[in-house]
Amino acid sequence: MSAVREGLPEGRYGRSADERADRKLKIIGAALGVLLLSVIGWIGWGYISGQSVSAEVIKFQVISDTEVKVHLEVRKEASVTGVCSLSSQDEGHGEVGRADFTFAQPEGRVDEVVTLKTTRRATMIELVGCQPAAAH
Repeated sequence: MSAVREGLPEGRYGRSADERADRKLKIIGAALGVLLLSVIGWIGWGYISGQSVSAEVIKFQVISDTEVKVHLEVRKEASVTGVCSLSSQDEGHGEVGRADFTFAQPEGRVDEVVTLKTTRRATMIELVGCQPAAAH
């Protein structure tokens, strides 16, 4: 009786096409993985390094047709003076007030209530953004 062989003899005809394709896919997958991690790291670093001043609107109260009190929580480096811009809008989403507020306190976290003047009754407050004050 003769022995039945399954497949080709090992190493006789070189690598199979499947093995070459698997190796290429592994290399491509590893390269794409490294690229993806690099992009995520670059975006994260840019976000963190560019955010030395940030804030959050905790609440706001409409005092009158021309005034809104806004409670802000500002986070910044203690040595940095921060400037935050607020905008108020009416029912029709038209801007009725905008102002910049400066936070020079030597703390890293500042809770403050500011007053935003408006031209008409405001129904919404938006934190436009915060940044370090420009050095003169």
